[in-house]
Amino acid sequence: MERIDYVNDSLKLIQKTDGLTFGTDALLLAGYIGGKYKNALEIGGGTGIISMLLLSRGKAERAVAVEVQEEFSTLIERNAELNGLSDRLFSECKDIRDFRADAEFDLIYTNPPYMKTDSGKRNDSDAKYIARHEVCGDINDFCKAGFRLLKHGGKFYVVWRPDRLCDLICALRDNRLEPKIMTFVCADEKSEPSMVL
Repeated sequence: MERIDYVNDSLKLIQKTDGLTFGTDALLLAGYIGGKYKNALEIGGGTGIISMLLLSRGKAERAVAVEVQEEFSTLIERNAELNGLSDRLFSECKDIRDFRADAEFDLIYTNPPYMKTDSGKRNDSDAKYIARHEVCGDINDFCKAGFRLLKHGGKFYVVWRPDRLCDLICALRDNRLEPKIMTFVCADEKSEPSMVL
């Protein structure tokens, strides 16, 4: 139920065939994050790919990936080891609503579940359902954790769906995370936006 894929930046990625796999949203978010940071936090780590891309590109010195699903939290550790990043990428199996840290982070980023629990088709795979739907926290919970854990003056990045942009903007504002830059992503110049960074 697993496979190893070779992805960008010469990284190898163990992926579960019944879970969400590496996609454009993760790659775009990693590319969108600018600057260099000492202490980074990924909320909803999945396979750990965004953190690994940031570490391999020198955008982060150290990263913690918080993942609520135990099998994926372990997968992040395995992927870190496979790519020689075990000393810089650390996985925490926690619900982000309960996660606390000893230090603040100067960078926080997330590719959160986009869908409400009562929308869309329910996946047969519980792992995919939890990754795609707001089962273990909604966008407000992710933004609330972002504000709680972010160092004053730190950066918070998110990839989201344009059809729920109002939910994102309200969650950011309600949690004192003021949006500064927004970029819409389209497949081509004739298509409607499919993502917002």
